[in-house]
Amino acid sequence: MNPLVSEDCLAVIPARDEVATVGDVVAGVRASLGCRVLVVDDASTDGTSAAARAAGAEVLMLPVGLGAWGASQAGIRYAARNGFRVVISLDADGQHKPESLPLLFERYQGSGANVVIGTCIERLSMPKRIAWQYLRVLTGLRLRDFTSGLRLYDEAAILALAAPEASLLDYQDVGVLMLLSAKGLKIVETPVPMRARIEGHSRVFASWAVVVRYMFNTTILCISRLDLGNRVVNALPRGADR
Repeated sequence: MNPLVSEDCLAVIPARDEVATVGDVVAGVRASLGCRVLVVDDASTDGTSAAARAAGAEVLMLPVGLGAWGASQAGIRYAARNGFRVVISLDADGQHKPESLPLLFERYQGSGANVVIGTCIERLSMPKRIAWQYLRVLTGLRLRDFTSGLRLYDEAAILALAAPEASLLDYQDVGVLMLLSAKGLKIVETPVPMRARIEGHSRVFASWAVVVRYMFNTTILCISRLDLGNRVVNALPRGADR
C-alpha cells in the first residue's frame, strides 16, 4: 500500500473559526497527497465549513465545541468506521506546509512506527522549551515536540484513539502520546518546516500564566496515568518504611 495515493488515507483537520485559512490548507493537502480530506468543524461561528467545502473537503459539523482533541477524535472515529488505514492530522491555521506532508510518510514507511510526529524545533519559544524538558522527565517520553498537531497515525493507533478510553483527554498532546505509549505503540518524529500562524495565536502558550496552568493540569494528568506514587513506593529498598 502506498498511502500517498491510496483511498486508505484520510487527512483530518480540526477547525474552529478558521475561515481565513482553512480553504488554502485543504487545497494544499489535496494537491500534495491526493487523499480525501475531512474538516471537523468544532462549532465555528464563521464560514469555516463553507470555505472547507468550497476547497473540496468533506465536513463534519459538531453541534457543540469539543476542543482540539474532541474534534480530532471525531475525525479519527470517522476514519475508523469508514475503513481508513492511515490518518494524517494537521492544523487549520496554516502553520503546517502541505508540501511537507510526504516527509511523514517517508519516515513512516522506513521506521516501522505506528505514529509519526512532524516537528520543527526552530519554532519553539522559551516557554515551550522549558515545558518540553519538564515533560520529558515527567513522562519518560523521549520526544522533542509534545504539541505538534502534525501527525500520522497508522491503523493500530487509529483504533486505540477511536476507543472510549481516549475520550475526554484535556490535552491532545501529552494525554494522547501517553496512551499510545502505554499500549506499546512506536512513536517517532521527523523534522518538517513550519510557518508562523497566519491568523490568531497559540491558545496553549499565549502567556506565562497560561503556560503555568497548562503545566499544572498536565502534571496532574501524568500523575494519574503514570501512578507515580506507587512507582516511588515500589522503588524503595526492601525493609524501608512504607
